[in-house]
Amino acid sequence: MLILKPKQLNWAMFFLLGLGYFSVMSHLEINYFLKNLIAIAPMQVVAIIYVTYLRWSRQPPMGKFKIPNQQSSDPPPNF
Repeated sequence: MLILKPKQLNWAMFFLLGLGYFSVMSHLEINYFLKNLIAIAPMQVVAIIYVTYLRWSRQPPMGKFKIPNQQSSDPPPNF
């Protein structure tokens, strides 16, 4: 019996979704330049969401960032 894991099911779903999307895009009767822009737009949106998620997940929480104390005996400079 074939048992698929959730990750494999996600890949299969995304593959079928992408295949259907590009199949529909290839049969549209619109300007060639606009067809190229519309075909690439979902991938750009997904890439922006992915990069934004990675950036936010790597930032420390607001209260956790601490600046280490200076161990110098010199007083701070006056400007």
